[in-house]
Amino acid sequence: MIKLLPILFLFFGLNSFAQSYSNQIAKHREGYKQDFIKESNSPLKENDLQNLHFYDADSTYKVVATVEILKNEKVFKMPTYDGTSKEFYRYAKITFDLNGNQTAMTLYKSIALANNPVYKDLLFLPFTDETNSNETYGGGRYIDLSSKEIVNNKIEIDFNKAYNPYCAYSDGYRCPVPPEENDLQLEIKAGEKLYTGEKKHKK
Repeated sequence: MIKLLPILFLFFGLNSFAQSYSNQIAKHREGYKQDFIKESNSPLKENDLQNLHFYDADSTYKVVATVEILKNEKVFKMPTYDGTSKEFYRYAKITFDLNGNQTAMTLYKSIALANNPVYKDLLFLPFTDETNSNETYGGGRYIDLSSKEIVNNKIEIDFNKAYNPYCAYSDGYRCPVPPEENDLQLEIKAGEKLYTGEKKHKK
């Protein structure tokens, strides 16, 4: 019996961690839903929230990435799904291991938001993956990060917090198209899934 105690402690410790992480993601998603109700420009109303769906929280999709800050990057126009574009520049390259796959992505910074004191540290991580159009929105998903989260050239990327652009719910929004360099050749079964409500038309 004594020999089993360390194994039991390990099991219950891991189980407790899983529950704690699941609760953390559940709290994050509740806040995410409430933001739709608070935001005046939101495409969704309270009764639409039942049509939002997510993968179960999975801590294997939370990774620590190595960050390489890019220098002297030129501003470029990132296309949006309404045919216009928004100005960004490539802020950093990140590399990490995701379920045994060595992965590289690019973090971007919005020119418009960089001039806003509230959003000056915001980093944008748009991406597409092999779940698009089947289990997740065909236009890809986004993750928001902050340059303040980079410590010793490392940053935590949690794909459980990946969310859909407003274009997944309604037309009439200028949602950036994820660049090809962030097209992942693997399935990201984490974060927000396909919206099952009727797509709206913005007046």
